[in-house]
Amino acid sequence: MLMFLAVLPLTAQVKLGRGELGFAFGGMNYLGDLNDQSMLGSVSLAGGLTARLNLNTRWALALGGTYGHIQGGNPDVDPLRNLSFRSSVSEGFLRVEFNFFSYGMHEGTQKRLSPYIFCGIGIFVFAPQAQYVDSASGRAEWYDLQPLGTEGQGTLQYPDRKKYPLVEACMPFGIGFRYQLSPSIHLTAEYGWRKTWTDYLDDVSTTYVGAEVLKGDGGGGTIAALLADRSGEVQEGYVNAPGIKRGDDSLKDWYAYFNLTLSVSMETLFGWMRGKRCER
Repeated sequence: MLMFLAVLPLTAQVKLGRGELGFAFGGMNYLGDLNDQSMLGSVSLAGGLTARLNLNTRWALALGGTYGHIQGGNPDVDPLRNLSFRSSVSEGFLRVEFNFFSYGMHEGTQKRLSPYIFCGIGIFVFAPQAQYVDSASGRAEWYDLQPLGTEGQGTLQYPDRKKYPLVEACMPFGIGFRYQLSPSIHLTAEYGWRKTWTDYLDDVSTTYVGAEVLKGDGGGGTIAALLADRSGEVQEGYVNAPGIKRGDDSLKDWYAYFNLTLSVSMETLFGWMRGKRCER
């Protein structure tokens, strides 16, 4: 949000007609240890705001924020892990955009449609959770996984495993199409990937450590043990021994965001706001 507010003074210093404010709606998904098949699986709703400064008909700077959810896990596909998660994702980004055509109904051009590419930097906040249903009472409850240290983070037996941060950097990049509905209104369709430097979007990365470790000193206790190894819920009596692979720490997790965005020029938006104030 601070990144988003920072663009407003910059936009105010240039011609307002070159600035846009966009409202986006779409979906978000992820690729990681609990969804290694397709970036099209497990889509959840997402949306955001984008402030764009059109430097010319080819280049633009965009600053904004995105909020959505990711999820993964399927016990039917992977019964010996039976792991699943959900997480909210709040992202702020700054990026550069390049239009393949000289875009816009101004400055001597009438190209109302153009594909574009973008790349930038971002910061995101996430918080993986898992649901546990008590077999006796039937009560279902969601638990934050990072504090539980499900892979032995924070325990005496695994001092090299630290609890992962919930604020991380990402690199957004992708493709899209822009269409100018009028001189002041734009419609875009976009698909973007987020390269991250964490393997814990889903709370899964390395190996099982065993229930005794998680119930011992520094561990997350009984609920951590229950959520760390859930194979027994599918195959009664089955337990993954310590050291068995729980995830693949050689690959980092990714997430993606696709959306439709309706943008209005700052000039039009501020003019409308001034008109509303004058009517009072």
